[in-house]
Amino acid sequence: MFDNRDRVGRRWAGVGAGVLAVGLGTLGLMAQPRGLSLEGVHVVPHRQSGEMQYRRKADFSLGARVEVFVRNASTTTALEIPATADVRVRDRTPEQWLEQDEWAWHDFPSAWGGSPLRLPPGAMTVWSWNGKRAPWGTNTAAELNLALPGDASPQRLQVPIAAPQAWISAITFLGTSDIPTSASASASALMPDPRPDSLVVHVANSSGTALTLEAVRLWLPESNASWRALLPRPWIEDRLERFPSDGVIAAGDRGGARVSSGPLPLTYAAIEVRLRGRGGRPTTLWAHQRIKREAFDISGGWVHDTSGGGAKPLESEAFHKTLRRLHVNTAHIGETGGYTDQNGPDGLYTRYPLKYFNKLEPFNRYDTDAVLPRIHAVEFLGEPQYGGGKPVSPQACWKALAPYAPTRLPTSITHSEERLWRFYAGISDYAHYDAYRVTAPSPDAWGQYDRWGGERIRWGAPLETIGEMCRSLRELNRPRPTAYWSQGPHHDWNGYGGRKRGSPTPDELRLQAYHALSSRITSLYWFNLSVRSLVTFPDLLEPMARVGREIRMLEPHYLAGDATSHERVLRDGRPDWDLDVVAAPDTALLFALDLAYRPDPGERVFRFDPPRAASFRFPLPAHLRRPLDVFRMDADGITPVDHTVVEGGLSIRDQASRVAVYVASTRPGERDRIEARRRAAIALEEATGFDPGRRSGDLAVLKELLAKTAK
Repeated sequence: MFDNRDRVGRRWAGVGAGVLAVGLGTLGLMAQPRGLSLEGVHVVPHRQSGEMQYRRKADFSLGARVEVFVRNASTTTALEIPATADVRVRDRTPEQWLEQDEWAWHDFPSAWGGSPLRLPPGAMTVWSWNGKRAPWGTNTAAELNLALPGDASPQRLQVPIAAPQAWISAITFLGTSDIPTSASASASALMPDPRPDSLVVHVANSSGTALTLEAVRLWLPESNASWRALLPRPWIEDRLERFPSDGVIAAGDRGGARVSSGPLPLTYAAIEVRLRGRGGRPTTLWAHQRIKREAFDISGGWVHDTSGGGAKPLESEAFHKTLRRLHVNTAHIGETGGYTDQNGPDGLYTRYPLKYFNKLEPFNRYDTDAVLPRIHAVEFLGEPQYGGGKPVSPQACWKALAPYAPTRLPTSITHSEERLWRFYAGISDYAHYDAYRVTAPSPDAWGQYDRWGGERIRWGAPLETIGEMCRSLRELNRPRPTAYWSQGPHHDWNGYGGRKRGSPTPDELRLQAYHALSSRITSLYWFNLSVRSLVTFPDLLEPMARVGREIRMLEPHYLAGDATSHERVLRDGRPDWDLDVVAAPDTALLFALDLAYRPDPGERVFRFDPPRAASFRFPLPAHLRRPLDVFRMDADGITPVDHTVVEGGLSIRDQASRVAVYVASTRPGERDRIEARRRAAIALEEATGFDPGRRSGDLAVLKELLAKTAK
């Protein structure tokens, strides 16, 4: 129970959140004897936070992102659709809707140009658009007309843009690997085969009836070159580990399946999930995304930055040992002379590899079997919502990323402003955003947050808005995974609202990272681990190492999980805790994040009180409501907690402040597995033999390196 505390949910404008995708049987449409048939529609309603504050009033007219799954209805004849085909939606071309500012972007044949789209008999393709405002939002419809050369009349398909009732909330492609335990682990150990051999599908059921998950099917191209033409693979029915085990997802609940697919190509796929509802009524859910093996990567940002033309940090073993101790395995780099070319048996890159996160061109240098394990994602557009003063349109961003579609390289884009990024949703394979809450530039108006009883500040913003933005980005891009740039040490921020410290305190750093982690991101990027930043704020090294260790302890559950619950708890009308649940097939991660912090008027930093008595109630999906073990975890180890199984979830009583993370598992031995991962993470840290966060001599080595880079 929560005693005298109140609860409030999320504050969102608009109708629901999620994806509704249904098959022909549900739509009631008949397949045409030739031409295209409509197989399903995947609708992602736009959403706009009511919690974020801006100087200008936000636009709350909400559209939707729509994916249309169309199939060549012929069983004998291929269908060719030229780029010049007359495709119209509501009697206008996609280009006209862009010109009239009704759509943000689209990928109809006219956007691709060049060669025609060839659909073999029975093959499918997926067309998308992102409608900007309410006329293109949920509970509307659109007629799609396609006129091909030689047709006496256009083909007409009725596309419902329906409010969600059931949707695929997360799809994650996975492989198998163990955490390395040695600082000298090779690149092959740190960067395993990028090809996945399984996937986890999560389904949210907001309908009024139970749904039974029966089977999953992938639609794959013949090759990456023909990635737009998808052919059906056999239904997977017997290689499913359903959760709940009987596959029944109750009304208002969550469930899904772990799917053993066998090795999969790194290309685009349509994912079809077959369910059965009341009276045996079939329901088919759809999604379209790139197959990429998910790994929880931790980036150091622009680690190669120097303040002069001197020594290069990436050529320094001491710098790499520092990053290794922080569990950083990725950086904003491509091929870098003096580092990535040192890949012999004893080479620097072999011993301290970092995944690439950059433009990654030309393709023939990066899209190779040898280099693919080194790839995190393509990212080169900067912050297109700002574009150096002039925003880059969503369609222009789509066009810049389109050449990567036939490759095996996943794309990413940096989102910046929550009130606008819905227009960019769906453009990339792996969306991420950057927003920092203390002493940093930001699009939201910090002085407008009435968060502390009328006290307004300009040097910081509510830390919990990180979670608000993470949830927004996740829902707009679902079921694809998302990532977050988290605020770390940075030497070049100062002068905000009278605050002297130019980077977060250890508490501020930890809370920002955990508001993102609790929303279920699958990678975290520190901004920004240059040598100068690390030397300027060495008190953040150990806090970052602890966050990295804790990520490695829980990594399998972040990857296989889905965010199933978020709740704001109040005490006497003021924010007290944010409670979040990330639910995997057999384990739930439960987060309690302290909101009872306050701004220090003297030092202008956020202060947290010592641990206080707290009682948390976490709702759990049905398949996790009878856990075998419940415990608290952090970088120091595992602690038993007082807990009770209650109706619909779990009640935990504890002394807590700042961040409390609990684990509830139905899998025997999970406590031992997490502890083993903790010990392996510590072994990796200690094997570096270098600890500049706690040893002055090692910090002096980094300071000497900084001096050399400035020469």
